[in-house]
Amino acid sequence: MTSEELKKIIAAGLACEHLEVDGDGRHWQAVIVSTEFEGKRMIQRHQRVYATLGARMQTDEVHALSMKTLTPAEWSTQTN
Repeated sequence: MTSEELKKIIAAGLACEHLEVDGDGRHWQAVIVSTEFEGKRMIQRHQRVYATLGARMQTDEVHALSMKTLTPAEWSTQTN
């Protein structure tokens, strides 16, 4: 799997304002900004992303995913 493929899978299952994905084919890092994270704790945000990946996590297609999950407001404070 490529970073573009993983990015498309996440974007298809989660409305993202901003999405960055990088990795080596097994170990991934992602910055995901979505209004769907509003009012959710970090674990709930990560569970939401894992839900978009579905069986890919269990089949080891995506071995490891390190995430930074932010709301648009949180993202704007980090980029300004």
